Amino acid sequence: MTDTPASPDLERTDPVRVLLLEDDTPLRERFARILEDWPGGELVAACATLDETLALLRQQPVDLLMTDLNLPDGHGIEAIHLLSKLYPNADAMVISVLADDETVLAAIEAGAVGYLLKDADPFELVESIEELRAGGSPISSSIARILVRRMTAPPPSPSGPPLTPRETEILRGIAKGFTYAELAEWLSISRQTVPVHIKNIYRKLAANNRSEAVYEASRRGLIRL
Repeated sequence: MTDTPASPDLERTDPVRVLLLEDDTPLRERFARILEDWPGGELVAACATLDETLALLRQQPVDLLMTDLNLPDGHGIEAIHLLSKLYPNADAMVISVLADDETVLAAIEAGAVGYLLKDADPFELVESIEELRAGGSPISSSIARILVRRMTAPPPSPSGPPLTPRETEILRGIAKGFTYAELAEWLSISRQTVPVHIKNIYRKLAANNRSEAVYEASRRGLIRL
């Protein structure tokens, strides 16, 4: 008697390894319950801070990062940048109450392929994850309107003092998520000079952190993400 081949419908696939970043405790617990009940996924961790998330990303691979943006110790875009650097085949989905033009575009440009508002119900959330993993880009309707509006707007004109070639190189490294040490090694310069260049970049772009600098440079057409 020969063995009967398994039906394709019965083939098992590995669960999607999900890392959740949400600083609001009730929301984090709600999202975690939804993910734990989803048979297609495995919740790696539910983090409350950016630092915790960055550390976990460096320790183990994930398939999907679900992240808020405004956090007590930074911005979720930093986690998206690191995810893209460490795991190019992984996906990032933003779940946020923020829906202003600049925030949405900065997240998309950083590598987010999905953007939902926090009022998504459990069915919508799971359905969006499955759509994303199938190659789609689930986006709330209000977010889609922002993208359409920006696509039809004329491109912005460069403004402010120009960046030097070296500052532009460092800015590209910042966009890739490089540390000061990695920037110094990449550009063959002293590690002590990197903060000086970054300070000048922030001043010229009127930025307070990496995410703002990358977004403003992209908006002005100084770099491509």
